[in-house]
Amino acid sequence: QVQLVESGGGLVQVGGSLRLSCVVSGRTLSIYTMGWFRRAPGKEREFVAAISRTGGTTKYTDSVKGRFTISRDIAKNTVYLQMNSLKPEDTAVYYCAADSSSVIFITDLRYDDWGQGTQVTVSS
Repeated sequence: QVQLVESGGGLVQVGGSLRLSCVVSGRTLSIYTMGWFRRAPGKEREFVAAISRTGGTTKYTDSVKGRFTISRDIAKNTVYLQMNSLKPEDTAVYYCAADSSSVIFITDLRYDDWGQGTQVTVSS
């Protein structure tokens, strides 16, 4: 059974940067499409970014394009989300998730395994 553990969240000022990490254990990262989602207060969980299991394809929601970058390190079994130029509307709990599909889906219903989440707060 795969386990996902996120870290790297925190409090940052507008325009700042954070790098989130998601360590995958129990299975090799290379068999999963990995996604990052977030849930802001009072809102539903939304797709942020994903990387295919080959690592060759990435996808981002429009609001983070050009600011966030998803990447992975197979040797460390870790997925990253580099977040730059952070805005107050990026404030949320961020979750990583694993999907055994070869295609990237942006709906959270496709992802079977989830981490516990890490809080990101952007202050203005």
